[in-house]
Amino acid sequence: MTTISTTAASAQSSSTGSSQASSGNDIASQISRVTQQITKLTQQLKDVANGEGAAEAKQKQAQIIQSQIQMLQAQLAQLQRQQAEEAQQKQSQQQVQQGKTEGVNKPSDEHQIDIYI
Repeated sequence: MTTISTTAASAQSSSTGSSQASSGNDIASQISRVTQQITKLTQQLKDVANGEGAAEAKQKQAQIIQSQIQMLQAQLAQLQRQQAEEAQQKQSQQQVQQGKTEGVNKPSDEHQIDIYI
C-alpha cells in the first residue's frame, strides 16, 4: 500500500508542477513537457505490471497511473487545439496584411490621381 501512495504522490506532484510551470511558457514547450510526462507514466505502468507485489495493489496502482495518463492526454489535446488555433490566427493575419500590400493600383493618400473633365 505504501508503494501506491508514494507513486501516486510523485506522479501528482509532477503533473501539478507542470501545470504551474507551463503557465508562463509557450505552447510548444508545454506540449513537450506533457508528452514527456506521459512517457514516464507509461514506463511506470509497465514497471508496475512487471513488478512484484500483490495483484490487488498492482491493479490499484495501474488504475491510478492510467487515470493520470488520461488526464495528461486530455491536457495534450487541449494544448494541440490551442496551438492549431494560434497558427490559424497568425495565418489569417498574414493573409490580411498581404492583401493590404498587394497590388499596384491601390489608392492611398500619397497616390491619388485627380481627373478633370
